[in-house]
Amino acid sequence: MKPIWIVDDDQSIRWVLEKALARENFATRSFANVREAASALDHDSPQVLVSDIRMPGGSGLELLQTVRERVPGLPVIIMTAFSDLDSAVAAFQGGAFEYLAKPFDVDKAVELIRRAVDESVRGEHPYDERVAEAPEMLGQAPAMQDMFRAIGRLSHSAATVLITGESGTGKELVARALHRHSPRASGPFIALNTAAIPKDLLESELFGHERGAFTGAQAMRQGRFEQAENGTLFLDEIGDMPFDLQTRLLRVLSDGQFYRVGGHNPLRANVRVIAATHQNLESRVRQGLFREDLYHRLNVIRLRLPALRERSEDIPLLTRHFLQKSARELGVEPKRVSDEALAYLSSLPFPGNVRQLENLANWLTVMAPAQTIEIKDLPPDLVPAQAGSPELTMAGAAIAEGTAGAVAGVAPNGTVQPALAAAVPTGMPAPPPVSAWESGLRTEVARLLRENSADVMDELSRRFEAAVIREALDFTRGRKVEAAERLGIGRNTITRKIQELNLE
Repeated sequence: MKPIWIVDDDQSIRWVLEKALARENFATRSFANVREAASALDHDSPQVLVSDIRMPGGSGLELLQTVRERVPGLPVIIMTAFSDLDSAVAAFQGGAFEYLAKPFDVDKAVELIRRAVDESVRGEHPYDERVAEAPEMLGQAPAMQDMFRAIGRLSHSAATVLITGESGTGKELVARALHRHSPRASGPFIALNTAAIPKDLLESELFGHERGAFTGAQAMRQGRFEQAENGTLFLDEIGDMPFDLQTRLLRVLSDGQFYRVGGHNPLRANVRVIAATHQNLESRVRQGLFREDLYHRLNVIRLRLPALRERSEDIPLLTRHFLQKSARELGVEPKRVSDEALAYLSSLPFPGNVRQLENLANWLTVMAPAQTIEIKDLPPDLVPAQAGSPELTMAGAAIAEGTAGAVAGVAPNGTVQPALAAAVPTGMPAPPPVSAWESGLRTEVARLLRENSADVMDELSRRFEAAVIREALDFTRGRKVEAAERLGIGRNTITRKIQELNLE
């Protein structure tokens, strides 16, 4: 059997792989740069080629292209220490067999090479002719590497995709990446947040309307399906779509036809649909709030974006990236973050996820007094022990952008919250505060879990929503419009919730 070729300018990487493959009885041949490996291809070829992506004098992607021209079908594994979407997608679309992020587990690397050898024997070689630019996504965590691989593999497809994950995790960014690396990349990308449009207007937003279809319809208007023709339609927060409109959406996905509001002629929809939600759609199906047949239509390919607290190892990488991005936008020198501050940030839960971290970077670029950011330079709501000046307190409270748990300063709803008075040892991060209602909630969760109750999350969510809405209605003496405004939700939303939760 032919040897495994290893191309990397790092001698230690070559040595580790050589020894590991030798233990598995694989012959190897190593090269320190792309030029040497490309020259060797003139006289010989390997069973599998393993190459770093960035090296002096040439990149692994250039070598990958050379291999495809000279030895079609040769499995190529691309290694990189630069954990970004660009590298992953370019590797897959350039024809790579697999993408291996450094640092890697040696046993897993050997197993991957073994699979590539089997693939070489069978003569199979998946690749795509196109190499496209991607929006910027970063992540070293395994879950994010899996996401990058999924986007790369889906670059051949126009299948419907359902993206799940908490608010602020970057679901629209993934949708845009899927579009830009798809056969429809030359078409439009149209995004619509279905939860942000009142029910009475959502049908017209989706499907358009004819002139005179309703009061105020002075002219014909194209809907988002027509605007997205030959491209991608991204439907965010699909779990909040009204039930009757779910039926119309299902019809479009089923037979590819729709009618404008007030129209009589069917229109064809040549559109790829990507949907996203932070809701548990299976639970909403069980509750009768979401059509099961629509759920199965949307759930062709499912991608779950992890919360930032599930990929805390990415926080230093993302923090530096957002600081550099913010500095470029403002035309200033990027701030640096001390190792202690990075370690502290990595320990925080970030309920607002990546969006909250980006807002924090913007705040630090403007407000941090020194070029190197220490723990004491962080906003008071992230370091509760700090007293904080009024301007810092107010600025810090806005960073979470709607997330709960601000300890000091002005909360997202405008109310003033007291600062935590407990002393914190010097140099030690303050523990997150636990309020009385959070403590009570934990007690109730523990009770339900001990009793093996079903659907604990759904049950507590309904009780939480019911309590909040009841209190708001009591405060406004039953005035629903005012209660909705106080809670920061739409009139239609509070009406629907009152009906769903039997609060009439």
